Amino acid sequence: MLLQPDLYKSLSSLCFCLQVNFVVCQLCALISAFWFRLFLHPSKTSPFIRHVVATLLGLYFALFCFGWYALHFLVQSGLTYGIMILTGVEHMHKYCLLVALTYLSLCQITRVYVFDYAMYSADFTGPMMVITQKITSLAFEIHDGMARKEEHLTAGQKILAIRRMPSLLEYFSYNCNFMGILAGPTCSYNDYIAFIEGDPRRHRDQEGATSPAVVRKVATSFFCLLVFLSVCKVFPVERNIDDNFIANTPFYAQVVYLYLSMVTTRPKYYFVWTLADAINNAAGFGFNGYDSDGSPRWDLISNLRILNIEFATSFKVFLDNWNIQTAHWLKRVCYERCPYHPTAATFILSAMWHGAYPGYYLTFLTGIVITLAARAVRHNVRPYFLQSPTHKVVYDVITWAATQIAICYTVVPFVLLSVGPSLKFYRSWYFSLHIGCVLLAVALPVKPRHLRLKEQQKSSLQESSQHHLEGTVSNCSQKEKTT
Repeated sequence: MLLQPDLYKSLSSLCFCLQVNFVVCQLCALISAFWFRLFLHPSKTSPFIRHVVATLLGLYFALFCFGWYALHFLVQSGLTYGIMILTGVEHMHKYCLLVALTYLSLCQITRVYVFDYAMYSADFTGPMMVITQKITSLAFEIHDGMARKEEHLTAGQKILAIRRMPSLLEYFSYNCNFMGILAGPTCSYNDYIAFIEGDPRRHRDQEGATSPAVVRKVATSFFCLLVFLSVCKVFPVERNIDDNFIANTPFYAQVVYLYLSMVTTRPKYYFVWTLADAINNAAGFGFNGYDSDGSPRWDLISNLRILNIEFATSFKVFLDNWNIQTAHWLKRVCYERCPYHPTAATFILSAMWHGAYPGYYLTFLTGIVITLAARAVRHNVRPYFLQSPTHKVVYDVITWAATQIAICYTVVPFVLLSVGPSLKFYRSWYFSLHIGCVLLAVALPVKPRHLRLKEQQKSSLQESSQHHLEGTVSNCSQKEKTT
C-alpha cells in the first residue's frame, strides 16, 4: 500500500515533465520557424536543404519531448512508405489506411493498458495521430492522381491529387517536419511542397503580414492557457457524477454546471492548436489569400475558430469549426468515399483514430445519434423560423443553447475516459438526449445522402438543359431577325 502513493507521485511528476517539455519544444519550434523563414527562404536555399533541416529539427524536438518513443514515428512512416512503393497505386491507399491505423491503435492500446491508464497528457501517440492523418491523406491523394480518371474525381480531389510518387526525403519531411510533428495540424501534401519550394502558383510569402498574424495567435494561445489554468480546477468534470451533487442539486443547476465544466476544458485545446498554427505561420506557411477588405488570411491550416465554436447554433457548425483539419481528413478519407451510412462510418473511424479509451467510443456513438437528430431538425423545423428576423433570432438562441448542452452531454465520456463513470453520468440524466434524439431522427425523416446528391445532379442537369434550350431559341430568333 505504501508503494501506491509513491507510484502516483512518480507518474504525476512524469506527466508534468512531459507537459513542460511539450511547451518548451513548441516555443523552440516557434523561434526556429522565424529563423527558417528568414535564413532558409526558398529564394536563398534549395528545397533539399529546407526538407533536411525541417526533418532533422522535427526529429530532434520529438526525441527531446518523448525520448526513444519518437522512433515509432519513423517506424510507422517507414512501413507505410514501403507499402506505397511495393503495392502500387491501385490499392495502396487501403493498405496504408489499414497499416497506419493498426500501428497507431497498437501503440495506443499498449500505452493505455500496459502503462499507466490515466497518463493522458502529452503522450507519444498524440503526434502519431497527426502522422496517421498525413500518411493516409497522402496515400489517397496519390491514388486519386495516379490511379483514377480525372472525370471520376470531385473538384476537391482534383486540387489535392498527386501526380508523382514523393521521394523518401519529401515523405519524411511532410510527416516529421518541426512545424507540425508535436501538435499538427495536418495539411495537404501539395500545400506543404508548395511552401517548401516557394511555388508562386500555390504559395505567396507575405513577409510583412506574417508577424501580426503570429503575434495575435501567440497572444491568443497564452491567454487561453491562463484561462485554463485559472478555471480548470474550479469546475471539475468529475463533479457531474458525484453522488452528493446528483442527489442534492436541482436538474437545471446540473445542466448549468455541466456546461461550465465542459467549457472550461476547451481552452487547453485552444492553446495547443492556436500555438501550433502560429508556428507554421511564423515559418511562412498558412497564407490563404485575402479577405474581401484586402487583409491577408493566415488560416490555410488553422485547426479551430474559437468564436464560431462558442456561439455555434448547430452540431454541424460546432464540428466544422472544431479540429478543422481532422474534420477535413475524415471527410476526404471516409465520408466522401463511403457509399452507405457515411455519417456512422466517419464517427467510428474517428473513435478508432482517437484511441483505446472506451469513453471515446461512447462519445462518438452518441455523436452519431445527435448528428442525425440535429440534421432532421434543421431540415424540417428551421424553414419555419426563416420567415422573419425575429423568428430567426429566437431560433438561433434556442439552437445555441441546445447545441452547447448536446455537445457537453456528448463529450463527457471523452473526458472521463472510462465506461463506469460515463454510464453513471448518462444514467443521472436518464439517457434523455439519447432517447430524444432517436425519436427525432425517426419522426423527422431526411432523405439519404446518395438520394440528395442524385436530386442535386438531376436539378443541375435540368438547369443546364434549360439554359442550353434558351440559348438555342435565342440564336434561332436572332438568325430569323437577321434573315
